[in-house]
Amino acid sequence: MKQRIAHVALIVKDYDEAVDFYTKKLEFTLVEDTPIEDEKRWVTIAPPGSNGCCLVLAKASNKEQESSIGNQAGGRVFLFLFTDNVNRDYHKMIEHKITFVRPPSDYAHGRVAVFKDLYGNLWDLIQPTEIKKST
Repeated sequence: MKQRIAHVALIVKDYDEAVDFYTKKLEFTLVEDTPIEDEKRWVTIAPPGSNGCCLVLAKASNKEQESSIGNQAGGRVFLFLFTDNVNRDYHKMIEHKITFVRPPSDYAHGRVAVFKDLYGNLWDLIQPTEIKKST
């Protein structure tokens, strides 16, 4: 059996403001933006150079979903964005007025900074440490 996670839904307040944030401030690629029905759209985005999992920007459609905007993980880091250079991306994101709650720091698993998206969801920006496999 071969499986993979293709998409992760991210609840947003408004499609256009979310697309604007992710494509302009984080420089993600808009993969698809297709009308579905009524005011719903299938909107997917991905980090630059990515060919894996995409985020589905899912507009909240009721009060329960609206209450999860910005707090999808109950205050914990929700998403993990790997990079080949944390310092470069950190400085670029600061220029784009991204709010960081923790500047880059070194850990056993890599160099990590924590930022908030436009709704307050926490993200880890990670430059992973190469782990040597024992043979």
